[in-house]
Amino acid sequence: MRAIDRLDELTDRYDAILCDVWGVIHNGRRVFADAAAALQRARRRGLLVVLLTNAPKPRDPLPGQLDRLGFPRDAWDEVVTSGDAIRDELRRRAPGKLFKIGPASDAVLWDGLGLERAPLDDADFFGVSGLEALEHTPATYAEVLQRARARDLELLCANPDVQVRYGEQLIWCAGALARDYQALGGRVVMAGKPFAPIYALAHREIAARLGRAVEPARVLCIGDGIGTDVAGANRQAHDCLFVATGMHGERFAAQGAPAMDAIAAELAANGVHAEFVIDALR
Repeated sequence: MRAIDRLDELTDRYDAILCDVWGVIHNGRRVFADAAAALQRARRRGLLVVLLTNAPKPRDPLPGQLDRLGFPRDAWDEVVTSGDAIRDELRRRAPGKLFKIGPASDAVLWDGLGLERAPLDDADFFGVSGLEALEHTPATYAEVLQRARARDLELLCANPDVQVRYGEQLIWCAGALARDYQALGGRVVMAGKPFAPIYALAHREIAARLGRAVEPARVLCIGDGIGTDVAGANRQAHDCLFVATGMHGERFAAQGAPAMDAIAAELAANGVHAEFVIDALR
């Protein structure tokens, strides 16, 4: 594992980049200008940049959201979301009765698939896109998960992230409920990072854009999530650039540089590895 100062040190090695969104290019409130500039430079050098996000909705709204935050269009080529990947799983279960957990803003995830909304006690399966209010915690849904487990319902989770950083605050995501349901012995299906379906979608986009398939060794994954970005890169045999800040705040910082020993220990404890480390993408 090697610490780098700028993404430019690596771009000659790769044909494409799969870059995480939350924590790497923005924090939900503001764009990281250095990250945008780094991806712009990578594209000017001929790399294809795919934003690979566990956002629990189809990709269509994402460009507009990035525009409103001020993230430049010339810093990326395509967006692939966990919502895109899980909709394929939802579609396979139609027609069926779905009980859903998630905010009203994620309605687009469930619509247009031929699924019937149902109360938990009448559902064939249930899905979660996120917690329904910022003040909620996983404990808010403990009773719902226990009732679902009693019926042996399958859970489709649209966002494997357990937490993300929103501004300076860590907020809970759908992956926390999937984690708790698995702990109860429940059946869980996830398609976002680190699972294979979202990477298969990304590679189809890369091949369509470049007119050819790209070998795994020619793809660089960039992310701040150990259990999602780093684990997903390892499973796909892609090199990984681990962003030490992002969701980790200053935990892995030492005198303005990545704390390499602490990072190495944390990655090893999670059974993953990264080829490169940077404190923040630039």
